[in-house]
Amino acid sequence: MAPAPAGHAPYLSLFLKSLKANPVEVSIENLISLLKRRQIINSRSCAIATAHLLLHVVAKLKWTGVDRLLGRVQEVGQRLMEAQPREMAVGNIVRRVLGMIRGEAEADREEDTDSATNSQVGSPRRQHIEQFPSKAEGITSALSSLRFEASDALETTKKANGDDPFVSKPASARPPLMGSHTSHAAGTGAPIMTSMFNLLSATASPADTPEGSMSPHSKSGFSAASLSKRIALTSKNIKSEVINGIEEIIDELDQVDDLIAGYALDHIHSNEVILTHTSSTTVQRFLLKAASKRKFTVIVVESFPNNHTATHATVAGQVRIKDEGSDEIGSEAFAKPLSATGVTVILIPDSAVFAIMSRVNKVILATHAVIANGGLVAAAGARIIATAANVHKVPVIVVSGVYKLNPDYPFEFESLIEYGDPGKIVPYDNGELVSDLEIDNPVYDYVPPDLVNLYITNLGAHAPSYLYRIVADHYKTEDISFHKPEFQFGAMS
Repeated sequence: MAPAPAGHAPYLSLFLKSLKANPVEVSIENLISLLKRRQIINSRSCAIATAHLLLHVVAKLKWTGVDRLLGRVQEVGQRLMEAQPREMAVGNIVRRVLGMIRGEAEADREEDTDSATNSQVGSPRRQHIEQFPSKAEGITSALSSLRFEASDALETTKKANGDDPFVSKPASARPPLMGSHTSHAAGTGAPIMTSMFNLLSATASPADTPEGSMSPHSKSGFSAASLSKRIALTSKNIKSEVINGIEEIIDELDQVDDLIAGYALDHIHSNEVILTHTSSTTVQRFLLKAASKRKFTVIVVESFPNNHTATHATVAGQVRIKDEGSDEIGSEAFAKPLSATGVTVILIPDSAVFAIMSRVNKVILATHAVIANGGLVAAAGARIIATAANVHKVPVIVVSGVYKLNPDYPFEFESLIEYGDPGKIVPYDNGELVSDLEIDNPVYDYVPPDLVNLYITNLGAHAPSYLYRIVADHYKTEDISFHKPEFQFGAMS
């Protein structure tokens, strides 16, 4: 389906303004309608709209538990993904929010476990000893005195019987065995030994039990009021942390191009020849950052017929009305600021890529989405450029925000390709030719990972084989196929 003639800037801004005034369900339906009509397109705009909508959904949801919050976000995310399956940034933002909710709930459970382990509730023996040390010391001293009194009695008996360790005596002089209730000192005047059973069988008074402690036979020390207060506090903490996390995602979307541009000087050197494609805003800021300190040549492939006139609302000081709504800017607008910095800019048609590739030092590509296997979905013509670079051993660098990294692995890569208006290739007014042709106008190409050398994201530079680690850091396994119930069991296992 061809892009709408009006761009994402007015539609996205109007949608964001309407969030405060409209109910949540109305806002959800508005975004679904905008996605279906392709009035909000490209990864960045869809990601921004999704993040703001989920922030609105979480803030307005009445708390009844973590499961309820997860279910609500999953339901909204599934509806948005069904509205436009090829805008994979929508599902990426939903998965990140779901993972954030699970992470906050898990952290809250760990805090509860730690507090329960460190607290003394449930250990009345320890509380009793700590709060009443005098009683514990009294028992210990009683046992000690008992031991010494028994020793004294034994010595007295030995002296009375004339026992001497150095003098031999008959076997009949051996003292009798003691019982638990008998004393060997009868008739000698020695103190009577107190039985340990009598000490340990003493009944503790109610005053000995500290207030607030729990015994094995007592009921829980938590009241209904304290339990409800704790639930309210937990819900407030989790909800506020999730809201803060979504706001951080929104800030990341606003700063992603600047963060990627910060790595430009590490990869672009003086007097190099750089080939790029489709005049992406991310690529433009990347090159402008390098051009601030180095001089080089940029060759821009116009990407006919879909993106050669594509524009962005606020790029390079030029505002265009026609064909807004993509992540691309017009080639003329792209060439002007680079030329102003002293960079030589050359515009070539797509058919000249193979002829010029032997003179190129690096290829820098923008992307619509990045797949977990290291491949990417980019504007039509990207695969031809990557193939030509592979033949001539030219490194291919892809600049992309992490929000474009999709954890879902498609079984058919053809399903990722969107087809646009064939009238851009052969106009409909040429009736005789149109009636005899079947024309396909792909909007995107799939580039396999073996044609890519390096990814530069807002987190740094990574090889295609390392992307699985970024996926593991940003997404939970149980959320990868949340929109496909038939695959959830396999994802969780």
